[in-house]
Amino acid sequence: MAKDYYQTLGVSKSASAEEIRKAYYKLAHEHHPHKGGDEAKMKEINEAYGVLGTPEKRTKYDQFGANYDQAGQGGFGGFDFNQGFGGAQNVNFDMGRFGIEFVASPRHADGIVITGPITQNMVKATEICYEAVPSPKIIILFGACAISGGIFQNSEVIHRKFIEENKIDLFIPGCPPHPLTFINGLLDWLDKK
Repeated sequence: MAKDYYQTLGVSKSASAEEIRKAYYKLAHEHHPHKGGDEAKMKEINEAYGVLGTPEKRTKYDQFGANYDQAGQGGFGGFDFNQGFGGAQNVNFDMGRFGIEFVASPRHADGIVITGPITQNMVKATEICYEAVPSPKIIILFGACAISGGIFQNSEVIHRKFIEENKIDLFIPGCPPHPLTFINGLLDWLDKK
């Protein structure tokens, strides 16, 4: 279930910055652990205010929902790029030795790797990201969820339009794929180019 930071703070989406700040202070005073409040609730309140209390983060949250922090980074479905495709970038599998690096900006990339199903709130972000990649560009679908929708394939929030309208260059199967599957698939594809 997606987090609703507005509901957490008890304010409407049209609330001003001052209303959000006041709501935060009221709830923080009420739920602070040092005053006998619930620590877990306090963490939720802090997280919500950390997003809604910052204009840039609030704008992204309003546009992309709970996955707002991944929207500009290419991450989908909670996938953590710091983990490097199940370890494909760590010292054991080091893709850098083959000249394969992941970058934060699509403007510096040769393509995009889609790691999960594209949901309603990620359709526009995916299109923006893909359009920002300079030509020639590639699309790689990583894992069963990206390729077919996986266990989410019958969900009404999954949108396949981007995948159906664009040429997919490489499919990496698995749930999740092993790092060597990703590296070998990419190297084989590069050898054929």
